[in-house]
Amino acid sequence: MLRDPHAETSSTSTADAFLSGLREIVGPQGVVTEAADLERYERDWRGNFPGRARAVVRPSTTGQVAAVVRLCAAERVPVVPQGGNTGLAGGSSPDESGREVVLSLTRMNRVRSVSLEDHAMIVEAGCILQNVQEEAARHNRLFPLSLAAEGSATIGGNLASNAGGEQVLRYGNARDLTLGLEVVLPDGRIWNGLSPLRKDNTGYDLKHLFIGSEGTLGVITAASLKLFPLPRQQATAWLGLDTPQQAIDVLVLLRETLGDCVTSFELIGSKTLEQVLAHIVNTRAPLTEATPWSVLVEVSEAARDAQLAERFEAALGDAFERGLVRDVMIAQSSEQAHALWHIRDHVPEAQRRDGPSIKHDLSVPISQIPRFIEETGAALEAAFPGIRLITFGHVGDGNLHYNQSKPAGQSDADFRAQIERVHEIVHEQVAKMSGSISAEHGIGRLKQDALMHYKDPVALDLMTRVKRAFDPDTLFNPGRMLPADKK
Repeated sequence: MLRDPHAETSSTSTADAFLSGLREIVGPQGVVTEAADLERYERDWRGNFPGRARAVVRPSTTGQVAAVVRLCAAERVPVVPQGGNTGLAGGSSPDESGREVVLSLTRMNRVRSVSLEDHAMIVEAGCILQNVQEEAARHNRLFPLSLAAEGSATIGGNLASNAGGEQVLRYGNARDLTLGLEVVLPDGRIWNGLSPLRKDNTGYDLKHLFIGSEGTLGVITAASLKLFPLPRQQATAWLGLDTPQQAIDVLVLLRETLGDCVTSFELIGSKTLEQVLAHIVNTRAPLTEATPWSVLVEVSEAARDAQLAERFEAALGDAFERGLVRDVMIAQSSEQAHALWHIRDHVPEAQRRDGPSIKHDLSVPISQIPRFIEETGAALEAAFPGIRLITFGHVGDGNLHYNQSKPAGQSDADFRAQIERVHEIVHEQVAKMSGSISAEHGIGRLKQDALMHYKDPVALDLMTRVKRAFDPDTLFNPGRMLPADKK
C-alpha cells in the first residue's frame, strides 16, 4: 500500500500547529517534548505503568490551564493531570499511545492567602504538601495532612486522590480538610468555589465531586484549606503487644481517656519491623524484647495547661495493668519521637529494597481488623506456604496496608505469577467484611478491574453518569478509575 506523502505532511503540520498553540499559551519553557526531559513525567512512582506522552504542558496560572484544556478539547487530545507524580495506582502517568498530554501543575505553587480569623489558607494545586505545612506553621497554625511522600507530593494530587495519611484519626482525610476548590472543567470553564465558608446550604456541595475523582472530572487548580491551632503539647510512644485485638482495645481505652487528643495510631507487624531494621540505616528496635505486634501512638493538644504527658502516661499505665500492653517506650525528646516515626515512614522503602511485593491499600470496620488479619493471613499461608505478611497502617481509621513479600528461596518470577490469586483472596475477604479495596491511594489503572467487580452496580452506574455529564468526550484521564469505553 502506497503512502500519501501529502496526508503525512498534513498530519505533521497539524501536530506542529497543536504544539505551537500550547507554546503560545504557556510560553516555550512551559512545553516539554524532548524524550530525556519527558521521562520523569511518563513513569509512575512504582514503575508499573510506563507510558509515552505527546507532550508535557506546565502552565503557571489558572487562565493558562483553562486555555490549554480548551485547545486540547478542540483537538480532541486526552489530558492527564499530574501533580508530584507520587501516586501509587497509575492514575497520573500517560498511557503508551503517545496521544495524551500530561498537564503538570508544579509551576502553580503559590500560597495565595492565609486568614487567621477564618483558620483557612488558599494555595495553588502545585504547592508541595510539606511547604503547605510549613507555611501554616509560620502563621502559628497546623495543616494536619501528613504522609510519607509529603516532600514531593502536591496538594492538588492529594485532593484528587483524597489522601489520608497519619493524622486522619483526629483531623480526617483530605476531603475533611477542604473548604473550597477552584477547578478547570473539561470544556475549559473555570469554577471558582474557593470561599472559606464553613456553612453553605445553597445546593450540591460540588467540591466533593472533584475530591477523590483522580482528575477524571476536572483539574483542581487551587484549594481553600482548613487550618487548626498549632499543638503546644505532644507525646509519642511505641507499644509492644501480642495481638491486633489488644491494639483495638488500647485504642478504645485511649480515646475514652484522652478523647480527641489521640492524633495517630499506627499498627505494625513484627515482620514489617524486621524489614525496616534490616534495610533502613539508622534504625533500631524501640523495645528490648521483640513482640508480635507494635503500635506507634501519638497524642497532641493545643491547650497550654492540658498536662498531656501525665495523662498519656497514666492511660498507658492503665493499659499495661489491664494486660493489653507487654512493653512501652515513651519518647523523651523530639529526636526520639522522630526516630520512631522514621521507622514507620520507611516501611514502604524497606519492602522495596527487600524485593518484589504485592500491595493492598484497604479498609475494613475497625472492629473487624483482628478478624481480617487472622482469616486472611490463614488463607494466604494455606495457599502460598512461607509467604511473608507485611502488615501496617492507620488502624485508628480502619486503613491497613496489607502487603506480601515472597517466601525465602522463591524466584521473583514465581512470586509475581501469584499476584492475581493473592489479590483475589485479599479482596474477597475485604468484601466479606464490608470493606473497601482502596482506602487512600485511589483506583487509577491498578485497581480498575477490582473496582468493577466489587463496587455496587448502582454506584458504578451513578459514577458513569457523573463522568458522562462532566466529560462527555472522555478526554480527562481516560481509562483511569472507570474504563475509557464506559458509555
